[in-house]
Amino acid sequence: MFTLPDFPWDRVQPYRDRAARHPGGVADLSIGTPVDPTPEFVRAALAAAADAPGYPATYGTPRLREAVAGWARRRLGVAGADPDAVLPVIGSKELVAWLPTLLGAGPGDRVVFPELAYPTYDVGARLAGAEPVATDGLLALGPVTPKIVWVNSPSNPTGKVLPAEHLRKVVAWARERGAIVVSDECYVEFGWDPARPPISVLHPDVCEGSHEGLLAVNSLSKRSNMAGYRAGVVMGDPALVKRMLEVRKHAGMIVPAPVQAAMTVAFEDDAHVDEQRARYARRREVLRAAFERHGFRIDHSEASLYLWATRDEPCWDTVGHLADLGIIVGPGEFYGPAGGRHVRISFTATDERVAAAAERL
Repeated sequence: MFTLPDFPWDRVQPYRDRAARHPGGVADLSIGTPVDPTPEFVRAALAAAADAPGYPATYGTPRLREAVAGWARRRLGVAGADPDAVLPVIGSKELVAWLPTLLGAGPGDRVVFPELAYPTYDVGARLAGAEPVATDGLLALGPVTPKIVWVNSPSNPTGKVLPAEHLRKVVAWARERGAIVVSDECYVEFGWDPARPPISVLHPDVCEGSHEGLLAVNSLSKRSNMAGYRAGVVMGDPALVKRMLEVRKHAGMIVPAPVQAAMTVAFEDDAHVDEQRARYARRREVLRAAFERHGFRIDHSEASLYLWATRDEPCWDTVGHLADLGIIVGPGEFYGPAGGRHVRISFTATDERVAAAAERL
């Protein structure tokens, strides 16, 4: 019988209550929830597809799969993106949690993920009955061959970007052993350092022209302000995609037809993403300057929608200090013991709340 950890964000509630006593209200910089409007053309596509009396396709419509493949070719440089190797999912978190199960992992298998990582990688391994292994060094595994190796670039929580040569070594290592590499790339369009641009595991510079044994996960939540739609995708090795498709058909894991229509137009358009990037860039600049003035050091953070910050003290001390200013951030230990002296600061809050937080700092 698998065991699951307590839901970590419940532990922040006392600090939310403390922050709520601030006369200016709470400036919530914790969970990275989009706050800007969903683009009008996306909402129009959803409404136009609202008359949906029949069952939708688990595989997704052909137009949706081509839209995703076209986006990957256009924005990520994935020259060989194949619409037949695209599968829509009910939000990327759902996929992260169930992917080991979908790929047949179970007792005796190991699922590897970074030492500082989104907690759902660990949860997904546990749900499958597999052994979760947090490590940043594959060589530390010794002769053990894992079933699945997760990589996350840009990283949640640190914003760190793995260069092509690093990812290429991970892919080569896994292929020599028959392991599957799954890359969580939900922040791939939010790189801020021109010297370290995010790159997909499916890019030719990483995979050397073959997607065998590789999967990439992406989401419309952040890039298109569609978190409420629960709209994500996975793509890569056609054989692995088909294996997951068959399980999802049996399990009824289907993205609703109106959401598929909205996803299609969102992936076909780049202008709204560029507009959203500009908003986040402004908020990031304001918050970074404010926290640095307040005595914080910002580590990594060259991509994603977060600042990985520290005052070189236990993270809960930092959370409490900021709560007294009416500011809520994410405790770094939620992402692993190595994060115990950092906090994660989201810049997905409104301009007004970002300005309020900066003023208090």
